[in-house]
Amino acid sequence: MLETPALSVIVVGRNEGDRLVRCLESVAAATPPAALWEIIYVDSASNDGSVDRAARLGASVISVTPARPCAAAGRNAGWRAAHAATVLFLDGDTVLAPHFIPQALDEFANPRIGVVFGNRRESNTDGSIYNRVLDLDWILPAGPIEFCGGEALVRRQVLEAVGGYDERLIAAEDTELCARIRAIGYTILHLDRPMVTHDLAITRFSQYWRRALRTGYAYAEVSEGIRPTDSPVWYRQARRSRFQGAVMIAIVAGAPILAVAARSLVPVLIGIGIIAVLAIRTAIHCRWKKASLFIRLLHGLHSHIVQIPMLFGLLKYKLDRLDGRTPELIEYKDAPAPVPDSTRR
Repeated sequence: MLETPALSVIVVGRNEGDRLVRCLESVAAATPPAALWEIIYVDSASNDGSVDRAARLGASVISVTPARPCAAAGRNAGWRAAHAATVLFLDGDTVLAPHFIPQALDEFANPRIGVVFGNRRESNTDGSIYNRVLDLDWILPAGPIEFCGGEALVRRQVLEAVGGYDERLIAAEDTELCARIRAIGYTILHLDRPMVTHDLAITRFSQYWRRALRTGYAYAEVSEGIRPTDSPVWYRQARRSRFQGAVMIAIVAGAPILAVAARSLVPVLIGIGIIAVLAIRTAIHCRWKKASLFIRLLHGLHSHIVQIPMLFGLLKYKLDRLDGRTPELIEYKDAPAPVPDSTRR
């Protein structure tokens, strides 16, 4: 263990399998030499041999077993055990760009910069249409911005000042953290430079649905349940999602019902026309993302259809609050097969 590492790299994961290996190998291959860094892997109750994999690759391993696994608990355990003044957070399903770190660290010469992050893109856009379309969600404008994702460089003193991540959240813990960081006067900076590639690994509609359900739940949890007066994060987004989700359900479910009642295809054609116009408008608005027209049209369609499962996520949060239920982790990825005890070392 380095006494004063130049950087602390915190990788969090749960059942990432070979994705975790690729992540840790990318950290080892990055510049400047990772020998100057400390690398900490925080595992959340994996059963696929992730702990052994990380240890063999030279990472210090911390295992956390919260009542409900969440990225926030892993990130907090990692940075609190770290020693460097700057902390790099990575998810176990990402691969670090080899030259991002020195470029990003230079930005901390400005004492008001609290968080720096770069571009996240999908590594397997040919794997499914879901991966290809959702890749556009990661493209953000460069410069000061409201929120970052899970991969970011953060000043340790800033983490200490705000108390780290909120472990009550099942998702969007990075968004909520950024709101508190900005509230004490620090800037979140997005660099238009490759930072990580990500393996979304969505190949089925059921996975797409559960991911959107989780996003809707996070909108509600962050905007309504966490510090609603001091930090009204995502309040407008959650309200808009409720409206848009209701409208999309009315179109998708209502048009066929009207068609049957009227014995005419006209309501269905009108519904399809409305959705097509919305998708085209969104595709025009996101032309700055420089994807093909076909992908932008699909992304426009996704941007509106996704409001339906997001609305169900918002409603699920409401029901959990009314029933007093502790929210459960909503996972959408297929976990690797568990490693038999006889093969573990």
